[in-house]
Amino acid sequence: MKNQLLHVFRNTPFGRETLLQSIYMCQKMQMHLKIYIPQYPQFLMYFSREIVTIHLDSSFLKFPETAKRHAEELVQDAGLEASFLEPKGFTASTLPDIPTDFGFMTCPRTISDISSKIGLGYIGAKVREIIKNSAFPVLIPPPVFKKWNSVLVFFGGSQNALNAVKVGINLSYLSGFPLRMFTYAQKKSRSYYEEIIEQADLTNDLEKRLVEWIFITQGSFYENLYEVPHDALVVVGAYGHGLIKDLLFGSIMEKVQSFLPNAMAIVGPHYGEY
Repeated sequence: MKNQLLHVFRNTPFGRETLLQSIYMCQKMQMHLKIYIPQYPQFLMYFSREIVTIHLDSSFLKFPETAKRHAEELVQDAGLEASFLEPKGFTASTLPDIPTDFGFMTCPRTISDISSKIGLGYIGAKVREIIKNSAFPVLIPPPVFKKWNSVLVFFGGSQNALNAVKVGINLSYLSGFPLRMFTYAQKKSRSYYEEIIEQADLTNDLEKRLVEWIFITQGSFYENLYEVPHDALVVVGAYGHGLIKDLLFGSIMEKVQSFLPNAMAIVGPHYGEY
């Protein structure tokens, strides 16, 4: 199922916007859309290192009588093929097991907390657990559907940032959209970062897709986030050294989210392991 995107559908106006983002991703990436309409307030995901129990926000269970019809209408209007996930395994009678061997998964910024109380600069604990354990990138859409017309990778030199570069190259190649990189130099030369990319054997692939390297040597990190195009899909590594570690799992996270309302593809520390 590596060429499938998993989407947990919420039958609300916000859920509609999130599904539209998944539909757009599948159109641009030639991926099959797999939609799960939950019937229970929890489900399990058996990752290789950890079993993650997802406690759904109650809004995911609202209006079940129209949920499938609404999802089908959105998919059909887009001219996309999709299928619905029916869990085959149950750890308990009301605790379905959801597969984890997808190519992508879409998560709103929060899946377990009350959505109306969550600001832009917050990623919920359960979404972070999925990112931490998954071998696939996680798409975090903006609150309202917006098309992305380019791909931008944050690159800070870590191993997980290199994985983000790999994902970014693939996204750019399959979508046909231009690729950019953003590096906050932290007093290091451009050649330092080029050497890391060369050692990872990514130079040739990157040069085929890269149209701009936004290499920042002056000013604050936050000030320079203005250079990120508003219509870019941002690709970031969830773990790493220094900036990237703080960016996604430290106190800086909420500030960055308030600066960047873009759709984000987050690459976790176990990307591609199985």
